[in-house]
Amino acid sequence: MNRTIKIALGSIVIGIIVLGLKTVAWQITGSVALLSDALESTVNVATAVAALIAIRIAQRPADRSHPYGHHKAEFLSAVLEGVMIIVAALLILEEAYQGIRNPQPLDAPVSGLLLNGFAGCINAVWCMVLIRQGRRLKSPALVADGQHLLSDVITSAGVILGVVLAIAADRPILDPILAGLVAVNILWSGWKVMSASLGGLMDKAVSDDLLRDIRSTISDHADGAIEAHDLRTRHAGRMTFIDFHLVVDGDTPVAQAHAICDRIEAALKKRLDDAQITIHVEPEHKAKHSGVLVL
Repeated sequence: MNRTIKIALGSIVIGIIVLGLKTVAWQITGSVALLSDALESTVNVATAVAALIAIRIAQRPADRSHPYGHHKAEFLSAVLEGVMIIVAALLILEEAYQGIRNPQPLDAPVSGLLLNGFAGCINAVWCMVLIRQGRRLKSPALVADGQHLLSDVITSAGVILGVVLAIAADRPILDPILAGLVAVNILWSGWKVMSASLGGLMDKAVSDDLLRDIRSTISDHADGAIEAHDLRTRHAGRMTFIDFHLVVDGDTPVAQAHAICDRIEAALKKRLDDAQITIHVEPEHKAKHSGVLVL
C-alpha cells in the first residue's frame, strides 16, 4: 500500500470522527448552523471514499483499453466532490429557510461549541496534511479533498463565532441566518473545486513557469538538433504529457537523432518524475524557425 492510498484511507477515518463530533454537537444544541456544519462533514466522508476509489483506479497501469493510463480518474473524483459539496449546500439552505421561519432557542451551547471547535481543529491539521502531501505526490484528488476541508475549517470557525453572537444578543434567528451564509460559502467552495478539476479533464496545459523550464531543458540538451517546434503539454493526474517535433539535419544518421532524443527525454524526466514524452524527428526542410531554437 503506497503513501497516497494510506493518506486517502486516513481521510475516511478522520471524516467519520469529525462527523460524529459535529453530529453530537448539533444534537445537544439544536443549532441549525451546527447542523449545517455536520451536513458538510457527511460530504467530507463521501468525498474521501470517492477520492480513495479514484486514486486506486488512477494508479492502475496502462492497458489495452486505456493505453495512456487511468490518471484522469482523480479529476473525475474531484468533479464529483464539487457536485456533492453543492448538493450539501442546497440541503443546508433548506434547513436555514425552515429555521428562519421558526427560530428556536439553543440548548447546552457551551458543550456543543466546544465539541464543534475540537472537530474543527482536527480538520485544520488534516487539511494541511492533505494539501501538502497531495501537491508533493501530484494527486489532484488529495489536493481537492484538502481544499474542501479547508473550507470546512473556515465554515466551522464562522459557525462558532455566529452562534456565540446569537446567544450573546439573545437573537435565535441569527442561527439559521448564519447557516444560510455557510451554505453560500460552501457553494463557492464547490464551484472552485469543480472548475479546477474540469481544467484537468479538458487537457489544460502546464503552468507558464513550468513551460519555460521545459523549453529551456529542451534547448540545453538538444545539441546536434536545429529546433523544436509544436511543443504541447497537458496534465493528467500526476502525469505530465509532453510532445514536440525535433528538427535535425537531413543527413543525420538515425542512431544519432535517436541519441539526441534520448538525451532530451532523460533531462525532461529528471525535471519531471512522472512525464510521458513523445518526440517526432523531422529533417531540416520541415523547420518552422519558431518554438525552441537550439543554439
